[in-house]
Amino acid sequence: MSLLRSTTISLACILSFSTLAFSAEQPTPPTADGYSSSAAQAPASGNISEQGLSVQARLRARREQRRAAAIHAEYDHPYEVYIGMGFLRTIAGPGVKGDVGGGLQKVNFYAWNVGFTRNYSERWAVTLDGRGYYGTQFLGPNPTNVVKPAISQYAVLAGPSYRFMMHPRYSVSGRVMIGGVFNNYFADANGFTAPLLGLYPDSGAPVLNVSMPIEYNLTNSIGLRCSPEYFLSTFDSSIQNGLGFGGSMVYRWGKF
Repeated sequence: MSLLRSTTISLACILSFSTLAFSAEQPTPPTADGYSSSAAQAPASGNISEQGLSVQARLRARREQRRAAAIHAEYDHPYEVYIGMGFLRTIAGPGVKGDVGGGLQKVNFYAWNVGFTRNYSERWAVTLDGRGYYGTQFLGPNPTNVVKPAISQYAVLAGPSYRFMMHPRYSVSGRVMIGGVFNNYFADANGFTAPLLGLYPDSGAPVLNVSMPIEYNLTNSIGLRCSPEYFLSTFDSSIQNGLGFGGSMVYRWGKF
């Protein structure tokens, strides 16, 4: 009887250990989506990184959209006018023939400037420009006793411009204009002629103007502009290389 009991207990122990071993060897059953519960509980680090990158990309795209909308709001006006002033340093004459001093010194001109611009896109435009320059030419001692005559010249120009840098607050452009200029150098010369004073005779001449307008936007319609300029004229079959700048207030209107 005791032998039977011992045998029964031994068989029960063997069956229990076998069941436990079999259960340990079986894989965790998959969940409804095809993954084990342990895998589902593990953090998906790769997916988190991809989601972070996509969020950053969306934020950058939204910033670019807002910036593009702000730029469009500033520069979507087809018309603009400007009025301002300027400065030009150039040559007003060859000097008296045989003068030991070697000719006239350069003259400083101070100017008014007005213009109208037709914008055909946010970057391309065509400008019609008018300006008048006024200065005093120092002649030095001479037989005429005319030492500092007041002189002036007037120009009408037209040409294209291109905005190569645009921001919501400022822009930088390049502009080239050609036209004509007329001088009035003998109004204060007491009737003396060009050879006696060393000035160019009153006449008209072709002119080339190259500038780089830099504009700061106060509002969507009003801006302040400063333009370093090169001003080439051709009085008396010679070339006058002038350098200067202009400053103006700009008003824009209309919508593309």
